[in-house]
Amino acid sequence: MTAGLRPVSGAPREVFELVQAWVRDGGEPVVIRTSGSTGEPKDVILSHAAVIASARASLERLGGPGGWLLAMPVTGVGGLQVLVRSALAGLAPVFAAEHDTLGEAIAAVPGDRRYASLVPTQVHRLVEAGQSDVLRSLDALLVGGAAMPPELLDALTDVPVVRTYGMSETSGGCVYDGVPLDGVEIRLDDAGQVLIRGPVLFDGYADPEATARVLRDGWFATADLGEIDADGRLHVTGRSDDVVISGGVNIPLPAVTRAVRALEGVREAIALGVPDDEWGTRVVAYVVPDDAVCLDGLRLEGVRDGVEQLGLPRTWAPREIVLLDGLPLLPGGKIDRQALQRRARGGA
Repeated sequence: MTAGLRPVSGAPREVFELVQAWVRDGGEPVVIRTSGSTGEPKDVILSHAAVIASARASLERLGGPGGWLLAMPVTGVGGLQVLVRSALAGLAPVFAAEHDTLGEAIAAVPGDRRYASLVPTQVHRLVEAGQSDVLRSLDALLVGGAAMPPELLDALTDVPVVRTYGMSETSGGCVYDGVPLDGVEIRLDDAGQVLIRGPVLFDGYADPEATARVLRDGWFATADLGEIDADGRLHVTGRSDDVVISGGVNIPLPAVTRAVRALEGVREAIALGVPDDEWGTRVVAYVVPDDAVCLDGLRLEGVRDGVEQLGLPRTWAPREIVLLDGLPLLPGGKIDRQALQRRARGGA
């Protein structure tokens, strides 16, 4: 594949060479093609000014330039920003794919300050492999792309974890541990939707109509729901499309997901809505058991009983269980929701 920046594509080392020149000299906007985890992929147009503003604000918050681990696809904004921050530091990143293990790659990160940016799934696998000690050598471990499970955070004692929130449209993470980066503003609209503005925002999508739906007087409407506490910290509580109507009942899917994950014998789980002729939308729980011994306790009625015993209404409980060896992931580490929905009963 020929390396390019519109859209960003190609082998990581080749893309890094292009990024170095682009960071140094400027040029036309880069284009990030979004993952399409919940809908059709979009081409996100990011100006040189926005990407550099994001990278500089990130490094300022973290304590200055340093060496980076590249363990995410360069076609996504997370991987792109690792290359940009590396270019600003004048240090080539360590390419995780060129090492036998992720732990070995982290140990090879150069510089007086050393950073890594991972998604929760990658961190979880490091912990399971007994390699979490190497994370303590970092000056910061950025974790984003999905919510960080509390039990995973508890396993990272003395690891300098920074939980990031952002997306392609904000040039990557723009809120660190609930606090916006310098120059970034956040607020909530009347429905509790998170709105963002600042120098890190994208120019728009390749589709002008799609752009008009999310840009409002300089604010980007994220479709995420959140709360801002008394200290001004943002807490993302879900997405506006994470509430489904099933049989006339509004069901918040994140609450169902948390309940299913809390059941004995569940290693991983997510609850999603699937179109249904009878219910309009039925709630399906996709479950990865701890082991084969746990399967009998994860039948439909057992899960429904367990969710109710944890305090949720019976009407919120899943109406279908799909048992899996693992949750399918997109290249950036997010759960592939569309692939899961196709696995439900009657799925395509």
